[in-house]
Amino acid sequence: MIKKPQPDEYPAYATGYVNKVPPGPVLEILEYLKDNTYNFFARMTAEQADYAYADGKWTLKEVLGHMIDTERVFAFRALCFARGDKTPLPGFEQDDYMANASFDNRSIQSLASEFKAVRESNMFLYSSFTDEQSLIVGTANNNPASVRALVYMTAGHELHHLDIVKAKYI
Repeated sequence: MIKKPQPDEYPAYATGYVNKVPPGPVLEILEYLKDNTYNFFARMTAEQADYAYADGKWTLKEVLGHMIDTERVFAFRALCFARGDKTPLPGFEQDDYMANASFDNRSIQSLASEFKAVRESNMFLYSSFTDEQSLIVGTANNNPASVRALVYMTAGHELHHLDIVKAKYI
């Protein structure tokens, strides 16, 4: 079972993500979120998916695309660290990623399906980690991060964006 990380296992910016994860087994939470988030976005109309609550803000398609990209980055970091790779990993600049993405050219249903597929793949990876592997700490963006912290950050980042969507888009 992947236990909640200690504050020294993740960068300060991730505190909000880790703290958003409710008590309980994080893998069960991720499994629940997979279906919940998929259903939420897959049921949107094209008009809803193209909505941004203000000029310069992301559309709902872009929010979901960002969630997909971020989950991939967190999972890659967790894989590298769990496998003993000591190479410091680069940062992840979301605005650069968004400038080079084409989420608005896709349907929300396509993005929702991609989200679900990425999560399903990551569930196999995260479920494979031993207790010892979950404690391994690596470096990403010049900050320490444990494998288990990255799993929690995956769930917390999703919850963070769902909160924003519910507060500002719906």
